Amino acid sequence: MSALLTALGLQSPSPNTAPPPSYAATAIIFQFLFAHAAISTRPLKNYYRIDHNVSPRQDLAKYGPAAVAAGKLTQKQLNRLHRIEGAHANSIEHLPFFVGALIWAHVAGLETTEINRSALAYVLVRVAYAAAYVFIEKAELSLARGVLWWTSNFICCRLFWLGGNAINGRS
Repeated sequence: MSALLTALGLQSPSPNTAPPPSYAATAIIFQFLFAHAAISTRPLKNYYRIDHNVSPRQDLAKYGPAAVAAGKLTQKQLNRLHRIEGAHANSIEHLPFFVGALIWAHVAGLETTEINRSALAYVLVRVAYAAAYVFIEKAELSLARGVLWWTSNFICCRLFWLGGNAINGRS
């Protein structure tokens, strides 16, 4: 198990070996693709035939109710599309904070294993956040989404904090 964690860059190798590679760029690329492609509403809007490329950000508000009335989709499906759109927008909005935290962690000289662990935790939390956003329909359960959102913020803030301590010699 120790060899696997070291190979994944999640655990420091023995003192006589090179440090593990950084997977920060991989995590950033994954988050970019996840935010822009995996949780995009475009495929589903095309499927329900309510995608209009002239003004795609207005599709659901402009054509959604008419599509429900015409029987193209149900209100429940339209509501889920709205939630997917929200998860998509939030993931794009949050990406710069994550990128900045990873860059700062590297500039500050944090250990690669710490950066890799934080990047992996962030990615897992953001995937769980998107799933909670899309699939949780009840108000009382939607609090889980808020907890996941704050957790992803905490992970980034922690990297900024640790980096600040390292820069100021307080590691």
